[in-house]
Amino acid sequence: MLFRPRFRSLRTRLAVLYAILFAAALTAVAVVAQVMIWNHARGSVTAELASSGTVYDRLWALRAQSLTASADVLVRDFGFRAAVASNDRPTLESALENIRARAGVSAAAVVGVDGLVQGSVGGLDAATTKLARAAAAGRRDAVAETDGVTYRLVTSPILAPMPIGWVVFAVRLDAREMRSLEKLSAIPVTATMLRRRGGHWVEAGGGAGSDAIDALVARVDGDRTPELIALPQGRAFAIAKPLAGLADAPEAAIMIRYPFDEAMAPYVPLQIGIGLAGLLGLILMIFGSRRLAESIARPIAALEAAARALEEGTRTEVVAVGNDEIGRLAHSFNRMSAGIVEREHRITHLAFHDALTGLPNRTAFRQTLEQAIARVPRSGERVAIFCLDLDGFKGVNDTLGHPVGDALLRAVAEMLQELTPDAMVSRLGGDEFAIVLSGRFDDDRPRALGQAILDRLREPVSIEGSLIAAGVSTGIAIGPHDGHDAEMLLKNADLALYRAKQDGRGCFRFFEPALDEAARRRRQLELDLREALRSGQFVLNFQPIYDLDAERIGGFEALLRWHHPTRGLIPPVEFIPVAEETGLIVGIGEWVMHEACKHARDWPEHVRVAVNVSPIQFRNAGFQAIVLQALARSGIARGRLEIEITESVFLDGEGNVLALLHRLREMGIRIALDDFGTGYSSLSYLRSFPFDKLKIDRSFVIAIADDPSAAAIVKVIVDLAKALHMDTTAEGVEEEGQLSQLRGQGCGSIQGYLFSRPVGGDAVLGLIAGEAQYRRRA
Repeated sequence: MLFRPRFRSLRTRLAVLYAILFAAALTAVAVVAQVMIWNHARGSVTAELASSGTVYDRLWALRAQSLTASADVLVRDFGFRAAVASNDRPTLESALENIRARAGVSAAAVVGVDGLVQGSVGGLDAATTKLARAAAAGRRDAVAETDGVTYRLVTSPILAPMPIGWVVFAVRLDAREMRSLEKLSAIPVTATMLRRRGGHWVEAGGGAGSDAIDALVARVDGDRTPELIALPQGRAFAIAKPLAGLADAPEAAIMIRYPFDEAMAPYVPLQIGIGLAGLLGLILMIFGSRRLAESIARPIAALEAAARALEEGTRTEVVAVGNDEIGRLAHSFNRMSAGIVEREHRITHLAFHDALTGLPNRTAFRQTLEQAIARVPRSGERVAIFCLDLDGFKGVNDTLGHPVGDALLRAVAEMLQELTPDAMVSRLGGDEFAIVLSGRFDDDRPRALGQAILDRLREPVSIEGSLIAAGVSTGIAIGPHDGHDAEMLLKNADLALYRAKQDGRGCFRFFEPALDEAARRRRQLELDLREALRSGQFVLNFQPIYDLDAERIGGFEALLRWHHPTRGLIPPVEFIPVAEETGLIVGIGEWVMHEACKHARDWPEHVRVAVNVSPIQFRNAGFQAIVLQALARSGIARGRLEIEITESVFLDGEGNVLALLHRLREMGIRIALDDFGTGYSSLSYLRSFPFDKLKIDRSFVIAIADDPSAAAIVKVIVDLAKALHMDTTAEGVEEEGQLSQLRGQGCGSIQGYLFSRPVGGDAVLGLIAGEAQYRRRA
């Protein structure tokens, strides 16, 4: 029932398609024919108009020669010259009337050398006088307009033997003259005189000017090719020739035109014939295409029905008859159908499984988790989620390469599957795995499974000849107690994983409500930090560093303080770790650098400013530029800035860090190693880079007066610094006994509450002014 309407529709569409294609081809032929007709007509008209223009030019020149010859016969006559010399007007006019009739001119005149008309017949005294003056300047032939009539004026000098005047002939360029010109052309052209009116060229006898005529006249000096222009009488092919006037600019022009309709008239029968032939061919094509379409549409309709069945998920084949194009298409369809079914199975598998390990992926994990949670209210079952993250996986990739890292992930996947036959193991991405344990399991089952995973992954794994200790951190959340939906359970398992990493990695932690509250507080603290940086809630305090050798304040350490609008003063130990984890420390550190240098601008030249720099800030690509901008904007000398870093900046490798330290040192900026003595490889750093200062950690200074071992350590540090030509600063000096010990051991400078607590930037100059009290104390 459905096949025949579709078959008829396809047959009709094919017939229409063939008809359209034939019509398009016919249209293309008609267009080409029309273009050829147009080009042929234009070429013919162009040639005829160019020929007419050439004939006109020759006739114009011959007419000038004829008039000049007639004038020469007159001016050679002795009696005529005597009449000119004696100003015998009757004799002159009689001679002029005689020559005018013989030469066929409209008017004739004699003009003296003074420019006055001595005799004339036919009028035009004013124009004659103008031409005589122009002839004196060498112009013998010109076109002028007088009283709305255009004349051609030709002059010939009267010599006796010096010029005593000129004979002037005037030929009226009227319609009769134009008709005589038209008769010389092989095609029915129309010749028209053009005159200047209001800045435009207009046809003699009336008519409005147009830009097309103006452009036609303007271009003829360099191009005599006929142009198709629009005129009041209709479109026409036309050429124009400006005629030299009495002045520099021409006063008239002649235009020869051939109407476009008359040029195309011979080709109209051809055009009609092409159209009728095309219409007949189209009718025949429609009848033939219906028969051809029917033979093609039937097997195609069968292929369409099979394709629809395949679209609905039904494996189907079509009967292939013959070995023509349609038959081969049927065979190809059958192979495609089989391939699609196979690929669908593969795609379905890839959509829900990880390509590297073959484990279910994040999508399958979410579906399994949601199904397990949905069963909990009905069956009373429980759901446990394990979120796992491999420890040190990035180091494996960086040192041994990604192929080894991929092999490690596959090995971990196999071990997890062996340990959890009653659970679903999935890989969420990267080095993250997840386990869904559902059903009725013992209360101790999640703990036992977490411990088994830790124990198994602590054992080194052999990957391509290398023994790798993987290690894993695990976060566990159990529903419905820790969450009633997939989002909540997964989030809480992630919080437990985060706590496991904070607790040193290589362990597992269960979710506790306190973790959620801590995460909320941390998130709020991050939002408040962003607002504090944007709204300017940070301030700098400065703690003096007293120079024991010079007995004066040698510098100040910039200390960041945050005055929260509702929580008050928040200690740095609380917000700095969050700023480092979120990357906000880069923006905060930039503000601190600029603000510290700006304050130092007002201090004495010998007073330095020390700025602590976070490892994350120091490793930022734009750190050097930030330092240069702060120095440039504040204008302080580079040697007055001291950057304090800790040994943690070297944890991700020494190469880039040492290169930046040397660049800063070459700029003249001082570098201090803060908290010296608390790291595990301080001496190796001292070999790699010559620091300007070592800052002795307050943990040694506090016990220096009472603990001989602490005093010995401080003594070793001071002696080491002196041997390496470095300064030393002892932090946390709060008692006179500590100061006495440090001075005795040769410490260069001290810092602590014994001298001053951190003060605001506006109090620094007061401390410097009253530093005499520090001398008495020291």
